[in-house]
Amino acid sequence: MENKNKFIREAVNESLKSVESGGGPFGAVIVKDNKIIAKAGNSVTGDIDPTAHAEINAIRAAAKKLKTFELSGCSIYCSCEPCPMCLGAIYWARIEKVFFASKTETAQEHGFDDSFIYKECEKPSHLRSVPMLELKVKNSDAAFLEWDSKNDKTSY
Repeated sequence: MENKNKFIREAVNESLKSVESGGGPFGAVIVKDNKIIAKAGNSVTGDIDPTAHAEINAIRAAAKKLKTFELSGCSIYCSCEPCPMCLGAIYWARIEKVFFASKTETAQEHGFDDSFIYKECEKPSHLRSVPMLELKVKNSDAAFLEWDSKNDKTSY
């Protein structure tokens, strides 16, 4: 049985450390077999990387530590409900459970509003506010055909 309160407090502590070091108010902890595998804060501004959210940073660290891109058997504890990008990464990593301390509405009240992105994801690509235009060229799909024919591929 995981010590959920201990791990969520650790995620909140990571969010506080992140703010103290100039990052955003977010922290994340990844746990497997009741042990912390990785923890991280938000480092978007420090790393000059819009993808350096706490959850993404923790996923990268956990995958590196466990030497696998699939984090099945892991849970993630987040100081705040994950944004759409982090939620996608959590699904891609096959993390089995997400715990969070604050809701997205709390983040919204403090200037971190992801509602626009959630709404954009629901729209067909041609109706999104960022133009998304298909440009087909010869061999556009060649990499997919090559992938399909590989016998030694690692599916994910």
